[in-house]
Amino acid sequence: MGSLWPEGHSSTLLCVGGSPGPEGLIASGAEGGEVTLWTQEGAIVGRLVLPGQEDITSAAFSPADSARLYVSHGDTVSVLDPRNLKGPVENFQGAGEEEINALALNETGSAVAVADDSGAVRILEIPGGRVCRSLRRHTNICSSVAFRPHRPNNLVSVGLDMQVILWGLQKTRPLWTLNLQDVAEEDAHQQRPGQLFNPPLAHCVSVSSCGNILGCAAEDGRVHLMRIGSGSKLEQHGAIKAHTQGASQVHFISFFSHPYWMVTGGNDGQVALWDLGKHPVVAPEGKTGKTQATASQRRKGKSSGRRREQAQDKSKKKAEREEAEEDDDEAAAKEQEESMEEEKSGPRMNISHGDKVNSLCPAVLKGEPSIIVADQSTNLTVYPLSQL
Repeated sequence: MGSLWPEGHSSTLLCVGGSPGPEGLIASGAEGGEVTLWTQEGAIVGRLVLPGQEDITSAAFSPADSARLYVSHGDTVSVLDPRNLKGPVENFQGAGEEEINALALNETGSAVAVADDSGAVRILEIPGGRVCRSLRRHTNICSSVAFRPHRPNNLVSVGLDMQVILWGLQKTRPLWTLNLQDVAEEDAHQQRPGQLFNPPLAHCVSVSSCGNILGCAAEDGRVHLMRIGSGSKLEQHGAIKAHTQGASQVHFISFFSHPYWMVTGGNDGQVALWDLGKHPVVAPEGKTGKTQATASQRRKGKSSGRRREQAQDKSKKKAEREEAEEDDDEAAAKEQEESMEEEKSGPRMNISHGDKVNSLCPAVLKGEPSIIVADQSTNLTVYPLSQL
């Protein structure tokens, strides 16, 4: 059961973020410009309504300075001091070309990236907030952005154009782009007739603490996984069927036994905890043998089919029918393989939260690993993970 943190807001919660450190505060943002600070026990430290009362779409503490809290509202990023929550210390107006949907800080706190409705990603220098990079490649709303740990010149962005883009900041150009719609269409060819899927609009992106695995929550209910190899190349991609409706949130967890623990939230009101340590995208060794064996079996099946066709002089129509049956067999085999993969790396915990998830924050609260959930209500909910 989760515990409620009530009375912090009067409007719908939109975001939640945690400050690093054993005594780190929690910040939540809501519609109408509301910002609230909490202790790790859920006591309110301070509340503020920003001038203009624009929705608080994102909140993040500086990794290098817990006395700096960054919040986005409209096209502005405001810097707040949690020790004296009376008003913004700084305002970076026009940080976004249009309304900002998300912000992220690099590991040293020297740069803030913002993703906005125009599809642009802008990099702000800290201190000062000067726009030093503008990255334009998304053709629709850019919904989420994240710096890549240990790679200060790498940034990943995702958007409602269904694109996942890894940027090289030195030359302000994409190192690679993955179109989730193309991936979905490839998968659709392998599905049985009658199965329908929502388009994989990308809502949220997270990078594991080792910097090599990306997770992207999408409207098709999946969390799409990507492994980055040497030279920042895309080595492999796959997906887990995480939610029955759109997946709205994904966050890798840095305080467990390895960096491949992940929490997801969805429009289905579910919060799920995943151990991806054995997933084929994360641990490809087992997958390689399986893929090669499957390919070998398929080649063997096709060559056998040709020998039978030559020996028995089958008609062209019957050959086409056999080929269609073979495709069905391949689709069924792929489906079975996917279900086996999901069984191997399925959720370790499934929480029926009940309300659409707007934001998630993994945090260690007074020594206890926890997940903080912001939903359509005015209350935060905290779920302990101590049973793991």
